[in-house]
Order: sequence, then C-alpha cells, then structure tokens
Amino acid sequence: MQILLAVLGFVLFVGLILIHEWGHYIAARRNSVGVEEFGLGLPPRAWGKKLKSGMILSLNWLPLGGFVKLKGEHDSDTRPGSLGAASLSAKSQIMLAGVALNLLAGLLLLTLVALIGMPKLIDNQFQITSDAKIIHQKLVVGSVSPDSPAQKAGLASRDIIEKISKGEQVYIINSPQDLQTTTTSLAGQSVQIAVKRGGKSQIKTTTLLTKEEVEASQKAGDRKAYLGVSYDAVEIYRSSWSAPLVALGFTKQLFVLTMEGLGKTIAGLSSYIAGLVSGNQEATDKSYVKATSDVGGPVAIAMILWSGGSFGLNFLLFIVAIISLTLALINFMPLPALDGGRLTMTLVSRGIFRRPLDRKTEERLVGFSMALLLVLFALITIVDVKRFF
Repeated sequence: MQILLAVLGFVLFVGLILIHEWGHYIAARRNSVGVEEFGLGLPPRAWGKKLKSGMILSLNWLPLGGFVKLKGEHDSDTRPGSLGAASLSAKSQIMLAGVALNLLAGLLLLTLVALIGMPKLIDNQFQITSDAKIIHQKLVVGSVSPDSPAQKAGLASRDIIEKISKGEQVYIINSPQDLQTTTTSLAGQSVQIAVKRGGKSQIKTTTLLTKEEVEASQKAGDRKAYLGVSYDAVEIYRSSWSAPLVALGFTKQLFVLTMEGLGKTIAGLSSYIAGLVSGNQEATDKSYVKATSDVGGPVAIAMILWSGGSFGLNFLLFIVAIISLTLALINFMPLPALDGGRLTMTLVSRGIFRRPLDRKTEERLVGFSMALLLVLFALITIVDVKRFF
C-alpha cells in the first residue's frame, strides 16, 4: 500500500509541474504568443517529439521542474506572435499563470484534505474550532534510544505505535499520555507492541525497563524511559463548512513559515561563507546547520512522499498540497530565472524605463540566476543525501 501511495504521490508531484507549465501554455495561446516547446525537466533533452502544430514535447534530464519555451522570449523581440512583442498585460498574465494554477491546485487539495481529515503538524495550526472534529490520533516514533527496549524490539523512526499488550490486556495507544500510562503500569514486564510500518502491521516483543532502572537513570542524569523512544503526536481533524477557510488560513501560515525558513537559510549561508573566509571552524559548523535545517530538494521530496505513503491518502494529499503552494511561492520570488523575476524585469523595463530590456543584459541576469539556482540545487542535494542516507 505504501508503494502504491508513494507512486501516486510522485505522479501528483509531476502533475503539479505540468499544471504550472500548462498555465503558461494556455495563457500564451490565449494571448496569441507562439509556443515552441513544452518540456518536463530541464535540458539536456532526453526525448522529444514534434507535433503538427510545430511545438515540441520533451523530457529532459535535470529533474528541476519543467518549462514552456515561447517564441521570442527576449523583451526586445518585436516579431508578431513573440512574447517580446506582447502587451504588458499579456506578458503579466503569461508569467503569473503557472503560479496561479499551483496556488489554486494547492487550495483545492487542502480543502479536500480538510474535508476528509487534515493532520495537525504545526503549533497553532489554523482551524475553525467550532467546526473541527478530531477523528484520529497517531503516535509516530521520532527516534529510538540506543540499547533501549525499543531498539531491542526493532522499532524504527516513523513507526506508528498502535497497541501495547500483555497477555489478554490490550492498551490502545493514541497519545503520549496513553504511552506513558501504559509503559508505567507494565514496567519491567515483557510486552507485545503493535506498530504500523510502511502501511503494514507488525508485532514487536520486548521487556520494558523496571521502575528502579528508570529512577536510577533519572538520578544519574541519563533520564531513560520505560520504552525508550521520542515521538510525535499527530492529530487528524475533519472540517465541513469551514474547509475552504481552513485551506486559506493554513496557506497563510505556510507562506509565513516558508519565508522565515528562507530568511534563516540565507542568514546561515552568509555566516557560513564569513566563517570560511575568517577560518572560524566553530562558526562555520553552526552556520552550516542553520543554513541546511530548513531546506530540501528532490531527494527530500522523494523521502517525504515515501514517508507520507505510510500514513495514508490524506497525509499524502496534504504533502502534495504543501508542495504545490511552495512551488507557487518560490516561483513568484523576484529571481530572474523564475516567473516572478521575469515579471519584475518586465515591469521595471516597460513600466519605469519605458523601453524593452536589452537582450544581453536580460541574458546575463537570467543566466547568472540560473547558475545560482543550479549551484544551490547541487548543494541541497548533497545535504539531502547526508541527511537521509
């Protein structure tokens, strides 16, 4: 089941990219701007097919998104049917269409998730209290302490603890309080732990620590627990009439948190570079952690989609919705290689200077920002591989 949901997650993720590029394509066609190529991924090209219309459909090797190549993309191009010759209004529509569709897709998915059950993953997550009903709770293993009963039982990160039993006594585990009460009452005894891993139920057997062992560890400052796991309590809320409002409220929270995370990453990278220049190894190490703790690339997305598959369809849809909204926000940023940056350059050249942007200047700005994105992509991929493997 997890494999099926993970595959579905990947398909939906690719769909988000296609939706984004389809927005550019439709807006260009509506404004009589020619479309030369519709590509998934970034060049070099792996496969391509030319349609009767003259447009090329392509698959490309770099998994960094997708693109729609329009006729005459340079601002100074004056040929009929080119993007450069289009009106400022038409250009704005074309550049913002992808962002708009990702935003719309994210909001629709969040509304659906709120109706079937939205996980509470952040503090003070937006909800309409009078219309929010807890329909399920999960206790997810965060980490396993070395040489603990949990490690001896074979528990692993992201396992969902469902039950703990002793003979005919069965204790349902939905919350941290359930786990603490159960393990305390069964201290020192051999128990069976029912967990769900990768969508499959498993039974693990172990012997919990005794009260004497736990008390002795606390006095020694080691603070061992009866089972020996850290955990995350995940609550799932269902809304009805307020589902669209929940989607909007959560989107606002997500955008704020994303911008805060980007701010920390930029500050961390700046400190990291300063540490390298000054030779301060301690500052460099701290800055590295700060810069990489809130970012993720394709590897992180793949791991998140895989993990989301183990928690069910609503978790997976929730993750895909977040990715869609994040794509909308990132693409709206004023970096020349992104939609927001291209729009900013156009607005500045046409709105302030009243003339098209010089072709060489435009190519240099876009090329430099694209090179910067590729370097960041490489660094983030390295960080992701270290983080997950």
